[in-house]
Amino acid sequence: MTHASDFAKGLLGLLGRPDAVGEAFHITSDEVMSWNQVYECIAAAAGTQAQLVHIPSDFIAKVDPAIGAGLHGDKAHSLVFDNSKIKRFVPEFRCTASLAEGMRHTIAWLDAHPEEQRLDSNATVEKILAAWNSLH
Repeated sequence: MTHASDFAKGLLGLLGRPDAVGEAFHITSDEVMSWNQVYECIAAAAGTQAQLVHIPSDFIAKVDPAIGAGLHGDKAHSLVFDNSKIKRFVPEFRCTASLAEGMRHTIAWLDAHPEEQRLDSNATVEKILAAWNSLH
């Protein structure tokens, strides 16, 4: 997870550099968190507690093959991105906003802009949860 302000530091440091043209970069935070920690952090910033439900990818794929394909693909394994390349090209690049800080900032912004608040009911997630709960 990378806050936009930190991503911008890396991107701005690359702009105008001829040696960066054609290169691929990870511009990510060095903060390492499990998915549980990510969701708990987001919930805490929202003033609540995460209600985590661990459902096997195979089960999700049976209920919704499109979501299941992504889970069996790039989300099948935990990983940490190597930021050494961006730091070589932009030595001053350092992420300073933790996920917790970024989430608090984002929620404060949303609280200050009620016109941007939208309840996004996710019918697919609800369908998966209902199928899982019917078995347990």
